[in-house]
Amino acid sequence: MSNTTSNEPIEPDPSAPPDVPTERRRAFRLVVGIASLLALLAVWQVLTSFVAYTDDAYVTTNFVTVAPQVTGVIVSVDIANDREVRRGDLLAVIDKLPFQLVVDQRKAAVQEAAANHKLADDERKAAQDRLTAATTALQQVGNDQKQVALTAADGDSAQQRAAAEQAAAREAVDKASRSVASQDAVVAQAQAALALAEWQLSQTEIRAPVDGTVNNLSLSVGDTASAGKALLGIVDAAGWRIVANYKENYIRKLEPGKAAWVWLDTHPWRLYRARIEGVSRGISRGPDEDGILPYVAPTTDWIRLRRRFPVTFKLVDPPSDLTLYMGSDASTLIFP
Repeated sequence: MSNTTSNEPIEPDPSAPPDVPTERRRAFRLVVGIASLLALLAVWQVLTSFVAYTDDAYVTTNFVTVAPQVTGVIVSVDIANDREVRRGDLLAVIDKLPFQLVVDQRKAAVQEAAANHKLADDERKAAQDRLTAATTALQQVGNDQKQVALTAADGDSAQQRAAAEQAAAREAVDKASRSVASQDAVVAQAQAALALAEWQLSQTEIRAPVDGTVNNLSLSVGDTASAGKALLGIVDAAGWRIVANYKENYIRKLEPGKAAWVWLDTHPWRLYRARIEGVSRGISRGPDEDGILPYVAPTTDWIRLRRRFPVTFKLVDPPSDLTLYMGSDASTLIFP
C-alpha cells in the first residue's frame, strides 16, 4: 500500500457563494443596527404618543382614624378587627357614670340659676310698680297745686317728697334690671355647661363615622381611652380610587374625564374601565418640605427618572363583588 500526494490545485466549488469582503459585512451590520435602533425609537415614539402606561400605581381610599372625644374606661367593645361597619354603628362604650353625674350637677345648676333669675325679675317688676306709683304721685301733686290753694312751702315740700320717691324708685328699677341682666348671663352659662356635659355623655358611645372596614383595632374592655388618641381605623368604603404616577411628558395630554383601563394585581388577568378624576398640578421637589404637596421620588434603584405626577382614577361601574384593598399595586393604561 502506498501513499501519494497530489500537487494539483483545488478548484473552487462553483455552487458556493462568493466571499464578501470584511469591510462590506461590517458596513452592512452597522446599517442594520442603526436601522433597527431607529425603528425601535420610532416604535417607542409612537407608543408614547398614543399610549400612556405605567405600573407605578396603587389602590387607595380614605383611612379614617377613630378617636374618642372624652377620656374614660372602656366598658364594652362591640366590633372586631376586619369587620365591615356602617356609619353610626356602635364601636365601643366608655363608662357613662362619671359623665352622667356631671350632667346631674349641671341640671341642678340650671335650676338654681333659673330660680335666682325669677327672684331678680320679680324684684324688677316690684321696682317698676313702685316707679309707676311714684310718677303718678308726682303728677298728682302738681295737679293739687293747681286745684287746691296750698301755701308755697307746703306745695314745694310735697313735690320734693314725690320727686325723691320717684328718683329712689327709678334707682331701684335700674338696680333690679342690672341684677336681671346678670342672672341672664348666669342662666346662659349654666345652660351652656349643661349642654357640654350632655354632649360629653353622648360621646361615651364611640360610633363609626363612615361606612367601611375596621382596621388596626387595638382595644379591649378595661382599657383607658384618652381623648384625641386614636383607638382604631376604618378603611372608607366610599373613597376608593387608583393613584398612578405618570412621567411629566404625559401630563399635558391627560385631563379629567378621559377614559382609561386599570389592571389590579389583586384581580389579575382582567382590565377594568376607569376615568381620570384629577391630575395633580404640583409636586414637592424634595421630601423635607411640609408634606402638603405630594412627593414622588425621582430615583429607582439608583436610576434617575423623570419627574412623575399623581393622576387619580375612578373605576367605572365596577362589579358588585369586586373587593379592593388599600395599598395594593395596580397598572393603568390611557390612550391620550
